[in-house]
Amino acid sequence: MPVVAQTAKEQTMHFRDVGPTAGLTTVPHSAAVKQYLVEMMGGGVALFDCDNDGKLDIVTVNDSTVDAYLHGGEAMVTLYHQDTLANGPLHFTDVTAAAGLTVRGWGMGVAVGDFDNDGLPDLYVTGYGHNVLYRNLGGCRFEDVTKQMGVAGGGFSAGAAWADYDRDGRLDLFVSRYVDSDLQHLPKPGDKGFDYQGLPMEVPVLRGETDLLFHNTGKAFNEVSQKAGVSNPDKRLGMGVVWSDYDHDGWPDLFVTNDMGPNFLYRNKHDGTFEDVGMISGTALSADGHTMGNMAADFADYDHNGTPDVVVTRYGYQPMSLYRNEGAIGFSDQAAAAGLTESAQQLVAWGAGFADFDNDGWADLFVANGNVSAMVDKLPHELKYREPLQLFRNQHNGTFMEMAGAAGLNAGALRSRRGTAFGDVNNDGNVDVVVYNEGGPPSLFLNETRSANHRVLFRLVGTKSNRSALGARVTIATGGMVQFDEVRGGGSYLSSNDQRLHFGLGDEKVIKTVTIEWPSGLVETLQDLKADTLYELVEGKGVQQATVLNTVGVPR
Repeated sequence: MPVVAQTAKEQTMHFRDVGPTAGLTTVPHSAAVKQYLVEMMGGGVALFDCDNDGKLDIVTVNDSTVDAYLHGGEAMVTLYHQDTLANGPLHFTDVTAAAGLTVRGWGMGVAVGDFDNDGLPDLYVTGYGHNVLYRNLGGCRFEDVTKQMGVAGGGFSAGAAWADYDRDGRLDLFVSRYVDSDLQHLPKPGDKGFDYQGLPMEVPVLRGETDLLFHNTGKAFNEVSQKAGVSNPDKRLGMGVVWSDYDHDGWPDLFVTNDMGPNFLYRNKHDGTFEDVGMISGTALSADGHTMGNMAADFADYDHNGTPDVVVTRYGYQPMSLYRNEGAIGFSDQAAAAGLTESAQQLVAWGAGFADFDNDGWADLFVANGNVSAMVDKLPHELKYREPLQLFRNQHNGTFMEMAGAAGLNAGALRSRRGTAFGDVNNDGNVDVVVYNEGGPPSLFLNETRSANHRVLFRLVGTKSNRSALGARVTIATGGMVQFDEVRGGGSYLSSNDQRLHFGLGDEKVIKTVTIEWPSGLVETLQDLKADTLYELVEGKGVQQATVLNTVGVPR
């Protein structure tokens, strides 16, 4: 694909945490001293439009404590509905109870997908002990359909992501599970696995659980992980989950990060089964061939070579991997060459994602960090509990420059953070970020970057394909640059992004061609679309709606 050689412009991105003033103030119940794995995990966040009013809402999973869980637990999520007035400041209201999101437990992750193809986004929430599927009834009201749909899961569920892996028009669901843990019989000081450098903290052991794959029959779900070849019989410690058609054969493949073990890259075999090609593809281990404490993953074509690459975040002092997709020969870890492995950058990294934050047409990288417990602050040579965020700006030459401080992301008090979700919260064409904070409400980092760069958003609606259009690929061509992205139903660390696709366009005011590859196999091409617009694309019908983005105050 043609790429114009260039160097990143010298302009500064800027973010501001508007969470407290925007109404994101609900404080989840959590342990004052985190000693056990279930307390240290933290959770995910999601951006989605729960009532189809055109404004993104926010859902965060809720933490708990061992004692609270043994007495029934907490509501597993908090839902913030965006009720921003026209031309007013961003504002959200906690509508959790009114929305019917009242199932109690211990929340971990959240995945968004329209499993019943009724045009309303549904929620799947993972947690310790049990999971819950909420069907969207409209108007941001939900009902618990977990039992009747057969997706309760269980164990220590962590990541989840939707995809139509068999391309039958119905969304299926994969769930990763972490360690085999029993809160009724937790270890105590002196027990094996309850000592971290002399501190009374539970340490992961290589005793995990199998993973789950729920196939959607249209009436309910069948658990088919063993039949499909994704059950994880070795019981690696599952964490992040993300689907991507990495080999561009039209079928969604699955990447699963595993703590303290090799990652899985499951290649879709087109017959309802998968094969793990993690080892032979080069994505299972670190650059030097070691197993790592893998956390999250995300895909993007960061170098414009026409293939989706994957980044993996890891535990402290374990450098990230940036696996460059080399096509038929597999992946090569380019993290060091890209400038992502400096010692100062090897924090305890959790949620991460690619997004074009400055709309220059190149994917940047955002990473949320934080150690597992404040107890580690007692150790002189250990990374601190509260760690800075990281923002790596794409330099257009295969490298990145860290600039979170200059972008204002660490202007306030440091936090210990986990999941991240990316999306245009105020519909101005800039990608914003929601971050899960341990022991507090989420942060909403509003992207206030001002430049003359143009942008475009696409909302895809499937007809023959699944209604959410998960798995669809959009490729755009402007004056000398080609970009693509896929619609996904989960990612980062236990989180879900806005499913509208965003592209930065630089100084291009018109998109010459837009090609949509739908999961059904239909390929559509549109021409000469104006920039700075949100387009609704319906399968087989082209553009059904075009809305000018709210770019007031953004220099044109």
